[in-house]
Amino acid sequence: MIDKILLEKLKSNFSEAYWFIKTNKVRTFLTALGIIFGVASVITMLAIGNGAEKEILAQLELVGVNNIVVTPIMDEENENAEENNENASSTESKRFSKGLDILDAISAQKNIPSIKLVSPEIILNTYVINNGRQNSVKLVGISPAFFESSNINLESGKSFSDFQIKNALPICIVGKKVEKKLFTGESAIGKQIKVKDVWLKVIGVIEEKLISNKSQENLGIRDLNEDIYIPINTFLVRYKDRKIISDKIGAQNRDQNGPKKRIPRGNYHQIDKLTLQVSNSNELKATAEVLSKMLRRRHNDVLDFEITIPIQLLKQQQKTKQIFNVVLIIIAGISLLIGGIGIMNIMLASVLERTKEIGIIRAIGATEEDVILQFLSESVLISVGGGIIGIILGIIGAYVIEIFSGIETVLTLNSILISFFIAVIVGLVFGIFPAKAAARKKPIQALRSE
Repeated sequence: MIDKILLEKLKSNFSEAYWFIKTNKVRTFLTALGIIFGVASVITMLAIGNGAEKEILAQLELVGVNNIVVTPIMDEENENAEENNENASSTESKRFSKGLDILDAISAQKNIPSIKLVSPEIILNTYVINNGRQNSVKLVGISPAFFESSNINLESGKSFSDFQIKNALPICIVGKKVEKKLFTGESAIGKQIKVKDVWLKVIGVIEEKLISNKSQENLGIRDLNEDIYIPINTFLVRYKDRKIISDKIGAQNRDQNGPKKRIPRGNYHQIDKLTLQVSNSNELKATAEVLSKMLRRRHNDVLDFEITIPIQLLKQQQKTKQIFNVVLIIIAGISLLIGGIGIMNIMLASVLERTKEIGIIRAIGATEEDVILQFLSESVLISVGGGIIGIILGIIGAYVIEIFSGIETVLTLNSILISFFIAVIVGLVFGIFPAKAAARKKPIQALRSE
């Protein structure tokens, strides 16, 4: 019975509040602007934050969680670094480094216990010919560990066997985009393609991975869907082994009589990338330090390589984005605060305007609780109405930002519900003081006021 009476009171109060708001549309709308923009800002900022988090997780999947990446520094870069280093001795400038090679990968896996997988890569920009059509492509020599360290699965076919790897057989696994480009509407498995001067048999196709241009730029990764993969032994035997050329140049330099001249060696590194996967993420930094010392010793103390930990770069990027999102949400919160103050001001003004009305309803039997409920209903209705409009604007704003700026936004039901809940709370909190001020008015004084 009591609940039924309370429901009737609430129904009556909200009906009265709706009538008052309807008769003061312009003032109500201006009052609700702070709530509208505040809720819209919260939804938009949460959508941007969710999009950034989704992008970070996608990038983590691409680079691997516990990976360390070693990339070579070209000879020209070393030469410039030495020329700019005034403290470098003449002996140091003549040191010979064999470059990053497969032996480095083998040594790292053998001597560093924390390393789980080692995946060397050799990359060649070349072309592929099929049915008389020529297309540019990246040919990548890999070890079997490449697919696991890069979180790549095969969509069809099979991976390289030990026999195929050992005997450097002319086989390949292609990216999904390569299959679509060369074999439109049909499977590439079992087909022959000519990559540069060598015929390769396709034995597998990798699953298509969505890699944005932003991810490629930030992380320095390739679009894996556009590559052709062959065993690293096949690459060295049937295509090119830079180590052989590099060793010849090094021998020529060492055999010179008289003052030794620096002979530019170009890219003397046998491999173009070395990915090492660590068993435990807590050991990443320590493993990278040990790896750096080992490589410097093997390279005759020449720093012709760079070691990066992708997950640390991503965590720093994620931290920066989180700080940016927090700042934006604080700004949105300030908008909500201003909106709440606006509601409180307009409700206080409404209390002064409706003093006689308050006196009349108190005189005919309305309690303080009834007056509080009436004015709270108005403030909550204003904030709820502003919240609904703000939600609509926030959703539209998120889509507009994604379309015109290219920033990925992700709208979730939780962010919408949180924003709506905040709008209701603002209406309640900032409506309490005006409602109590109205309820405290004595009926006789209210009726006498002009």
